[in-house]
Amino acid sequence: MSESETQDTENTEPTETVETDVELSEQPPGSQPTEVPAAEPEDAAPVEETTPEAPAAEAAPAEAAPAGPAAEPRKRSLKHVPRSERRTRTKPKREKPAARKPIVRLEKPEREKGRRQERRGVVVSDAMDKTIVVKVEAVRAHQLYKKVIRRSVKFHAHDEQNQAHVGDRVLIVETRPLSKTKRWRLAEVLEQAK
Repeated sequence: MSESETQDTENTEPTETVETDVELSEQPPGSQPTEVPAAEPEDAAPVEETTPEAPAAEAAPAEAAPAGPAAEPRKRSLKHVPRSERRTRTKPKREKPAARKPIVRLEKPEREKGRRQERRGVVVSDAMDKTIVVKVEAVRAHQLYKKVIRRSVKFHAHDEQNQAHVGDRVLIVETRPLSKTKRWRLAEVLEQAK
């Protein structure tokens, strides 16, 4: 080997390790290092001797580069800009018709009211005028323990002709609020009391 070739190999080896060190510092922690092909010096170009301080000087700017974008100030959101400084959007002008259309009122079509709830129960009280109190029992099995549970609810229902009496089985349907407590009305008497 000649002296120039020896110098070439000596010069390239430290720079190869420096390049891989720089590449390793740019990689995220925990990832495996990738091999970087070594830059081969051209025969025509003169080879400069590198000192140990030179690679350290090259590594310092490379490490400072990623910190540069983080140091830049963020752009402020347009929401936090004062209203006078915000950009304005112009609204397109609406074309005005030559003649106004006459106002036409259409009659509302008759439609069936929604399906009303129905309950079957026993009249508990008919002391009030045109009002009865109906006790509706709900019998169902407990979800977990399967025991039969009876729950009862009392409803005030409107009875226009006072035809229901205590002990009668009646059918009541949901209606508009008729008073503070009445939201049901008597539909029919299913079974008279004995």
